[in-house]
Amino acid sequence: MTSRDRVLLSINHKEPDRPPIDLGSNPSAGISAIAHRNLVEYLGRKDDPTLVYDVVQQLAQPGPELIDLLGVDVLDIGRSFNNSETDWTQMKLPTGKTAYYPSWFKPEKNDAGAWEARHGNGEIIAVMPESATFFDQTVFPFLEGYPEGRNAMDEALDEAMDKVLWAHFVHSPWDHASEPDFYEQLRERTIQLRAQTDKALMVVIGCNLFEWGTFLRRMDNFLMDLYTGKDKVSVLLELLMERHMKSLEAVCESVGDIVDIIRFGDDLGMDSGPFMSLAVYRELFHEHRKRLSDYVHKNTGMKTFLHTCGSVYQYIPDFINSGIDIINPVQTNCLNMEPERLKKEFGSDMVFWGGGMEVRDILKNGSVSAVKAEATRRMEILAPGGGFVFANIHNIMPDIPPQNILAMFEAAREFSL
Repeated sequence: MTSRDRVLLSINHKEPDRPPIDLGSNPSAGISAIAHRNLVEYLGRKDDPTLVYDVVQQLAQPGPELIDLLGVDVLDIGRSFNNSETDWTQMKLPTGKTAYYPSWFKPEKNDAGAWEARHGNGEIIAVMPESATFFDQTVFPFLEGYPEGRNAMDEALDEAMDKVLWAHFVHSPWDHASEPDFYEQLRERTIQLRAQTDKALMVVIGCNLFEWGTFLRRMDNFLMDLYTGKDKVSVLLELLMERHMKSLEAVCESVGDIVDIIRFGDDLGMDSGPFMSLAVYRELFHEHRKRLSDYVHKNTGMKTFLHTCGSVYQYIPDFINSGIDIINPVQTNCLNMEPERLKKEFGSDMVFWGGGMEVRDILKNGSVSAVKAEATRRMEILAPGGGFVFANIHNIMPDIPPQNILAMFEAAREFSL
């Protein structure tokens, strides 16, 4: 059975020979650059480069040898870009070890030892404090309030979005989106990648809604806006959707007949519950998400994947109703997100991409045998009947022991249905 067959069977709620495995198909099922460096050195592969493709989260792009070793079944089509030595520049990780960053990324160290990353206008828009392992947002363009009126907000929005680190320092393939032949390149490179591999393919597009409000207004302000400024939030979401639909249409036309999964993102939950009531979610966000999913299903054969952290149990029926096929990272340590509950209530309608291992506890602190036992326990719950892709819950963090990473993936490769 090929990797692509394995993934397609499972996301169509049929049982493959073993659960499909993911690492690095998207920036919410990845591995930190530090953990990657530690892992390849532990394996005796010191010459394997650590390519930091997501500079904000400091995530590494796993190389083909590591992907094969771990049994990974799905690839991000963004890896088909930046494949020349000139696309990368050598820098040091916070640990002092060598890694490679996109050549366009040029942070500078300040007198306090923090790394500062600037916008093209010279403004500092992201900072990684000394001893930290990722960059923080420092500019919130609508912090003092929304531009007055729809037209003013529309005119200001593109410039404002470009000052947000997630957009300005975007990962591949979107770091090439300004090139005039980008979508032609995207199609050609994706065709080449599909011909070279038997793995399923994912395209990461984003189309965030709630998160863009928090990026522009800051989390505290936007959460209040959801209740006290709904008119302005509605205008912002409409303007975001105009931009999202334009990008979505271009992606679907370019690679919708080649790629298997399209990944949206929008963190909607905390450990203790969702960020807003179900009523507010339905009033402001549900129809926009449905419009995105409906377009994908009408115009392509791709499955829709929504990354949303935290406790989103209350929202899952609405996700299903809006056409979301897959959720990630399945954060099972959050309120009402127990794997048994999710599988029983939603397993016939929703694919769980993640939930395979809790990175904050057992993967970090457990023994090798404990890691394997916990991974196996979770697969016994989530894998029967398909509808499951094995992945760690969000990214593998810098302090995860390499032997535990290997144990986790070994358990997944050895599990049979």
